[in-house]
Amino acid sequence: MRLIKVSDYNHHNMQLAKPIYDRKGRILLGAGNTIHPKYLEKLKEMGISHFLVEDAESNGITLEEMLDMPTWMDAILGLQNVYNQVAARKPLPLAAVQKTIGQLISEVKRRKTVLLVPSTSIASELRPYAHAVNVVLLSLQVGKAMNYNDLQLRDLALGAYLHDIGKAITPEKTKHPEAGFNILRSIHDLSLRSAHVSFQHHETLDGQGYPRGLKGTAIHEYAQICGAANMYENLISLRETPPHEALEALMALSGTKYLESVVKAFVDRIPSYPPGTMVQLNNGEPGIVIRIDTHMQRPVVRILASGQEISLADNPSIMITELVFLSSTI
Repeated sequence: MRLIKVSDYNHHNMQLAKPIYDRKGRILLGAGNTIHPKYLEKLKEMGISHFLVEDAESNGITLEEMLDMPTWMDAILGLQNVYNQVAARKPLPLAAVQKTIGQLISEVKRRKTVLLVPSTSIASELRPYAHAVNVVLLSLQVGKAMNYNDLQLRDLALGAYLHDIGKAITPEKTKHPEAGFNILRSIHDLSLRSAHVSFQHHETLDGQGYPRGLKGTAIHEYAQICGAANMYENLISLRETPPHEALEALMALSGTKYLESVVKAFVDRIPSYPPGTMVQLNNGEPGIVIRIDTHMQRPVVRILASGQEISLADNPSIMITELVFLSSTI
């Protein structure tokens, strides 16, 4: 199984590995199907630019680290309902939100890492909610690396899930953090720490963020985690930046925009080269990342020509030099 761009799909030798959903969360195309060329154009019209396939190169790659699609979709549709309720000036359905957060925490705690389902694999109408769910998954992995307890993980996840809730009532970029804070701080059963994630997730250590230009320790650590996760997810989704480049961009901001401890935890938990990534090695061999074993940034690579598996963690002289973009065969 591997992630590809719509433009790289070959219906002769690829099958869908995971379902594709429409804007209402219904299965549009099921796993195991091939996609007729005319449906590819429909997917592009829906704003879907990536999906997961099975092919010869990715044989045996299970992506067990990836959140299952029904759980991911339930969290997305649940958040869409939250936005609709808030936009209609109705009470936020906190009990449903807390149930979703409990499920996401459970998923993260039982895995070494959680690979994201790209928000570009879903209809554009649902993408803002998919973005928020992915920010939660990233934030939880950072919190886990920083040894947060269950209460801390819950408050962090609630804040990350609702970090953009202010957008439900204002379209203005610089005003949505405070609007979100005002919504969340009025909910008696929601921690004020969670509300501050919404308020401060665009603040940065150097004081160049918004809405208040806070500096250093004036910014809550939860908001720093969410801010870093927000930046990373936007890079890999909106800008289609490869994960290793997105991590490098985040590392470049360590100590200036984001806490060094937060960036270190991010690098310790988020892989640069997720399984299914086609790569070129410095020995000249093209390969595919098949799993993460002992080192998050040094995966196991299968050489495409020979089928040999090489652990980069055990072979420090072998390095990934670039990504390889293939539609079907070498």
